[in-house]
Amino acid sequence: MSSGFGLVVRFELHDTKAATAFDELVARTAVGIKAHEPGTLAYVVHSVPDEPNVRVFYELYADRAAFEAHEEQPHTKHFLTEREQYISTFDVTFLEALGGKGPTSK
Repeated sequence: MSSGFGLVVRFELHDTKAATAFDELVARTAVGIKAHEPGTLAYVVHSVPDEPNVRVFYELYADRAAFEAHEEQPHTKHFLTEREQYISTFDVTFLEALGGKGPTSK
């Protein structure tokens, strides 16, 4: 598993109302990702037990070019603009695969 480009993003949302609206925004964005991004191998959103205002994204792309294509999509640009009203902070960690099992395994 030496190929692929991944990241983890942790979002802290203002409150439960913001979390609900953020989840709706994510659901609309996922429709575009599923329909138009063959290089996006995984785009998974997680809630965190005991932290109702936190969401963690795990994203895996075929390569850096697939990630850059994702960032240029209209649905992604809309998400990046709209998310600002719901989040208090976020942290992005870029990942490089060293081994394991996944969609890019050989």
